[in-house]
Amino acid sequence: METAYLYVRVSTDEQKRKGYSLAEQEERLHQHCEFNNIKIKGIFREDYSAKDFNRPEWKSLINKIKRNRHRQPENIFFLKWDRFSRSIQYAYQMLGILRGLNVRAMAIDQPIDFDVPESIVMLAVYLSIPEAENHRRGLNTSDGMMRAKKMGRWPGKAPIGYINLTALDGKKFIAPKQPEADHIKWSFQQLAKGRLTINQVRKMACSNGFQCSKSNFWKLIRNPAYCGIVTIPTYKDEEPQFVKGIHQPLIPESLFHDVQTLLNSKRKITSKKEDLITSFPLRGFLICPLCQGKITGSFSQGKRSKFGYYHCTKPKCKGRFRVEALNESYEKELKKIHLIPQVHELFDLVLEDENIYTNRRTQINDRKSILDQISKQQSLMSRARRFYLNEKIDFEDFGKIKEEHNEISGYLDSQLKTITTKLLRSCQKNNDWPQENFNIFQAYKNQDIEEKRRIISLFAPSRINPFTKTLRPLQFSEALSLVVHYCDTAD
Repeated sequence: METAYLYVRVSTDEQKRKGYSLAEQEERLHQHCEFNNIKIKGIFREDYSAKDFNRPEWKSLINKIKRNRHRQPENIFFLKWDRFSRSIQYAYQMLGILRGLNVRAMAIDQPIDFDVPESIVMLAVYLSIPEAENHRRGLNTSDGMMRAKKMGRWPGKAPIGYINLTALDGKKFIAPKQPEADHIKWSFQQLAKGRLTINQVRKMACSNGFQCSKSNFWKLIRNPAYCGIVTIPTYKDEEPQFVKGIHQPLIPESLFHDVQTLLNSKRKITSKKEDLITSFPLRGFLICPLCQGKITGSFSQGKRSKFGYYHCTKPKCKGRFRVEALNESYEKELKKIHLIPQVHELFDLVLEDENIYTNRRTQINDRKSILDQISKQQSLMSRARRFYLNEKIDFEDFGKIKEEHNEISGYLDSQLKTITTKLLRSCQKNNDWPQENFNIFQAYKNQDIEEKRRIISLFAPSRINPFTKTLRPLQFSEALSLVVHYCDTAD
């Protein structure tokens, strides 16, 4: 009795469009074998692209044939030649391999008699049609994507910080996704300052919960989509274009261009060791009490670990002070400096005059906009429900509308939750500031190293006591003395 292996294959798009399901192919092949009295030795079901033969089930089939030492003539049946391959080059190579294994490949709906020389022409036709279909499909897809980009749409997978959504009219769009969008905004703002390297900004963002690899982060900061611009690459002899996108930008164009200018400039931001930066905040502000020279900071290697010291820059000077002692002494002095009670009301007026609360008003407007969109979605869903009850639309259309409504509503709910949380935090901060008996150390302790050094420049450390190795009372300008006062004892 003649024997055969059955090979059935689908790709996701073909299964949806043409109905080439695995079960349908398998049933047709079973009927063919039963009608022709052919014994089935195995069935291999594949859900993989036919662009080449690097497919798991096809490899298993070939390995099984090779393991048969007493190799008799075998058959591999499939429905059509496009199930076998969609590439003429790889198809002929595989046919040669199968011929060496004494195996014949055959499509039952497109039979070929290999004993007839003229059948080679027919085989070429059968194999070339699927490849031509793939090529045409690829061209149509590329043309459609180019048309969408020229209209300002983002046709592909949404970049990091955005999410793909479908509107009720069936058109696809991208919208900001939280909290990734806020991390990206923060990253661009930090890069525009020019004080940190790209890798430092990425690590700080990742420590706050942003998940992004180093290579993806470099692509991200170069992507103009975040300022609302869609890039159209060179296509069919057309020059590259930049189109204003219809999606919501995360950052202003001016901020994006500022970052690109810094990235393209010859000036390189030198990266320093983070422990060296954070451990010596007073470096550059201190004067040696022994020789009046400048004091710097560095680590000294001990037997088991490293120890930090502020020391004089002059080679022969022996001025050397433990970093912990001077840092603690400076913080202790900051605790003695308080805002005077009369300045609290003045600060409130200054904040209002400088529009510090503009961000809060923007958040309120954004929340109102989201609530309006939610209300609009509920109204559209209510209309769709009435159309369905009045039999103006069928159940399938109503199901699609409901699915799209749930997707958009879920996104809007997440946006509303995020903006509400920001508002609550903003209100809490406004209620907490300013506090009674507020000292400068309370503002100093929560800042990064750059802001700490700004505060140090305002409240400069005075001379070091060479005997106690601590700082004497801090010095500040006459203008600051109008809003702060010095207490002898720390709170």
